[in-house]
Amino acid sequence: MLQRPSHDEYSSYYTGYIGLVPEGDYVSILNSQEKALVSLFSQLTEEQALSRYAPGKWSLKEVLAHITDTERIMSYRLLRIARGDTTDLPGFDQDIFIANTSFDDVALTDLVKDFQAVRQATLALMPTITETAWTRLGTANTFAISARAIAYVIAGHAQHHLNIVEQKYL
Repeated sequence: MLQRPSHDEYSSYYTGYIGLVPEGDYVSILNSQEKALVSLFSQLTEEQALSRYAPGKWSLKEVLAHITDTERIMSYRLLRIARGDTTDLPGFDQDIFIANTSFDDVALTDLVKDFQAVRQATLALMPTITETAWTRLGTANTFAISARAIAYVIAGHAQHHLNIVEQKYL
C-alpha cells in the first residue's frame, strides 16, 4: 500500500492537496474518486455544465478539463521522477491551458471520457513503480518532490475541485 508522503517530500504549496486525501488504500481512493466525479458530471445537462458560480470563474466543463489536464501533467511528472529522471520539470499555467481551448464547445460526455481515460492511465502506472521509486525525489517547477507526493497531489487536487464544485456550483 502506498504510504502518505512525509512533509520533507514536497513543497508547502501542496500541503492542502495532500491533506485532502483520506487514509486508506490509495488505489481504492482513486477508484472511488473517479466514480464520484463521473457520477456527478454525468448527471449534468450540457446547459448546467456551462454554468459558472461567479463572473470570470471557470465553467463546470472547464473545471473537469482542468482536473484532467492537471492529472495528465502530474502523472507524467510522477513517471519521470519514479524512473530516476533528475531533469527539472517545468511548471504550467493552468489559466493559459483554459484560455487556449474551447472546452465549453466539447461535449460533456467527451470530457468525462477523457477524465476516465487519464485516470485509468494513472492507475495503470501505479503497479509499475517500485517501492524504492515511490520515495525517489525529483524537481518539478523548481521544487523538490517525491513520486509518492505527486501521487497524493493527483488525488488531492481532484478532491479540491470536487469540493469546490459541490460547495459553489451545485
